[in-house]
Amino acid sequence: MLRLVSLKLGRLYRYVKLAVLGSLAAALVLNTHSLLASLQRNELSERRFLQLNKCPACWGTSWCRKFLNGQLRLESWGRLRLFDFFNVKNVYFARYGEPREGSRRVVLKRLGSAQELADIDTKICRRATGRGRCDLLQALHATEFASLNGDVRLLTPDAVEGWSDLVHCPSQRLLDRLVRRYAETKDSGSFLLRNLKDSERMQLLITLAFNPEPLVLQSFPSDEGWPFAKYLGACGRMVAVNYVGEELWSYFNAPWEKRVDLAWQLMEIAEQLTNNDFEFALYLLDVSFDNFAVGPRDGKVIIVDAENVLVADKRFIRQNKPENWDVWYESKFDDCDKEACLSFSKEILCARVTVDHNYYAICQNLLSRHATWRGTSGGLLHHPPAEIAKDGRLEALLDECANPKKRYGRFQAAKELREYLAQLSNNVR
Repeated sequence: MLRLVSLKLGRLYRYVKLAVLGSLAAALVLNTHSLLASLQRNELSERRFLQLNKCPACWGTSWCRKFLNGQLRLESWGRLRLFDFFNVKNVYFARYGEPREGSRRVVLKRLGSAQELADIDTKICRRATGRGRCDLLQALHATEFASLNGDVRLLTPDAVEGWSDLVHCPSQRLLDRLVRRYAETKDSGSFLLRNLKDSERMQLLITLAFNPEPLVLQSFPSDEGWPFAKYLGACGRMVAVNYVGEELWSYFNAPWEKRVDLAWQLMEIAEQLTNNDFEFALYLLDVSFDNFAVGPRDGKVIIVDAENVLVADKRFIRQNKPENWDVWYESKFDDCDKEACLSFSKEILCARVTVDHNYYAICQNLLSRHATWRGTSGGLLHHPPAEIAKDGRLEALLDECANPKKRYGRFQAAKELREYLAQLSNNVR
């Protein structure tokens, strides 16, 4: 009976698969003319495709001249809107050309699915009029995004606290940094909010509220050694960032030597984001194999999805001394059945100086035997060579880092793991 059911389900799956493929083939045939036309068009130079009409309810305009002048073109299948159904995240690959530099690959992001972007419009309308649909540009001036006008000197914590992960617990020092480094203004460098134009100010606030990833990349730039993709610019609701390379998951079955090096880099990133001279702790709240990429030439690991980053100002915490501020905080292991599970308290991350969250996130979701991704398990350091497996030190450190048995065990395990991976990496080079 069970065998009969499984056979029927198998046939049903094949029929559905064939039906989907047939529908796609039929769509390709019926729309051949429009498909050819779309391959020849450069939609990245069209204001409607960029949703430039939504501004200032958009991400910025600093790269509009490059987009509208045709300096960016979508790559191959990215030009076919038929495949947007599969591109849920609205991430595109494109070529960007400068007359003297030739062309290079860039990544374009709408910073949300079609539904999420539509929700932004709905939320703005509801905040202004109480209705779900309205004249967006007119409604924008009746929201808090316009209330911080040219008379307001500084962007203050009480105005934006809790808008997004980036400003879940903002200090004045962090907000001054965000304004000073804001790249979507011609006059960057000032921390005074009133020095921004009305449209620039609203763009900054809307980005901060709905998807602060561009602000993370701007405020903690790769040019200064932060492990994030390089922010290039925006036009309407399209942001351009530097193409890094293949995502980390494509290295899951790379040679052992390569995986050791990548694992060491990941632990170094966890350390840098936790402890740095700027006294900002950047906690990664979403850690999975598709949030990191690896440079094809230098092999450097870079964070390519920075939407869910919480920034805690350690200097501010030391000054204010909230309850238990100096007690080391240990993240609790989350043994769930889903991919990329993390257990954390944003309030505690905001109130402690010494926190092991980044070590925990990297070890549990990427490196240890607890890590799962697209049906694979065992983490990036799966199947070590026989002599390393026999020694047992690597497995013990990974287990203690992911699910510590001793008090403060993760702190010590993370330190030793970084040193051990550095040793292994040097040995295999």
